[in-house]
Amino acid sequence: MPTPTPRRRSVLTGALAIGAGTLLASAAGTAQAASGPVIAGTGTWGARPSSKPLNVIGGAPDKVIVHHTATDNVTDYSQAHAYALARAMQTYQMDTEGWIDTGQHFTISRGGYITEGRHNSLSTLQSGTQHVESAHCTAQNTVAIGIENEGTYNSVDPLGTQYAALVDLITHICRQYGLRAYQVYGHRDFNNTECPGDRLYALIPQIRRDVAARIGGDPTGPVWPMLSSGSTGEKVRTLQYLLVQRGQTLTVDGSYGPGTQAAVTSFQNTTHAAADGIAGNQTWSQAVAPLAGGASGSAVKAVQSQLTAHSIATTVDGAFGPATAAGVTSFQSSAGLPADGVVDARTWSRLVA
Repeated sequence: MPTPTPRRRSVLTGALAIGAGTLLASAAGTAQAASGPVIAGTGTWGARPSSKPLNVIGGAPDKVIVHHTATDNVTDYSQAHAYALARAMQTYQMDTEGWIDTGQHFTISRGGYITEGRHNSLSTLQSGTQHVESAHCTAQNTVAIGIENEGTYNSVDPLGTQYAALVDLITHICRQYGLRAYQVYGHRDFNNTECPGDRLYALIPQIRRDVAARIGGDPTGPVWPMLSSGSTGEKVRTLQYLLVQRGQTLTVDGSYGPGTQAAVTSFQNTTHAAADGIAGNQTWSQAVAPLAGGASGSAVKAVQSQLTAHSIATTVDGAFGPATAAGVTSFQSSAGLPADGVVDARTWSRLVA
């Protein structure tokens, strides 16, 4: 059974009654990779078993999503508190939200302690070849690692120790899965939510830069156009192709008319984006997915049509064959992107820029 999709909890603060409880200590439940941070596993902080088997997905995720817990900015920075927080979040999410386990993969306390959230998150991270399906961001739970940061960051920044732990963890995740620094996002990039708070969200570019300083690469993230009723052209055509790929029914004609607006609104409702019929950051972020050789479908047609618009003649047949791969590589080289032939979010954004 699929993991239930989450809503950001405005009542989470009151629901997390964190007590001392019983601390379970197990050296085997705490792991540290050669260059990674210490992460307390579920066995260390005393997690309950998941209520149903968890879905372990082969392959790497394609992004990291940063959250805040929307709880009090406590001044208890102890390890004991971090473990109590992990137990309280699991209890709330299983007993109140009805999820099968903790929703996020990892949690960072105000004191900078990192705990494993959902079971198998740590072991799959260590493998670098698998990840576990989660419940932290609607429509992204099979492709994104979710990190909760204890506290509420609408008007204040996270503590320095907590921020440092976040950068350490994301750096490790990127190294293990081969992600690039720009593949770090905030929850509000995908869902209609205040998470991770205005101040923490404003730090996402800095987080990308700090991670890039360790793993290399360009930390510049994707930038999306704003399209609405009356818009026309290749950008609209791309959006229409992507919506068709995502199951919407509409005519791909490059004109943002009532049919396209209705399809956008429907898609936004499905993905818990702001349902205003305007295609902005959340809509694009939810609509695009990485494409590479062997892919097929309407999204491939979007790439092929964009390549042609960029004077790289490509047959629009929906099949990502060698000619399309060569066209993508050529475009990436001209745009100053890694020429790997994979249409990731940043390549998508440069195509529609």
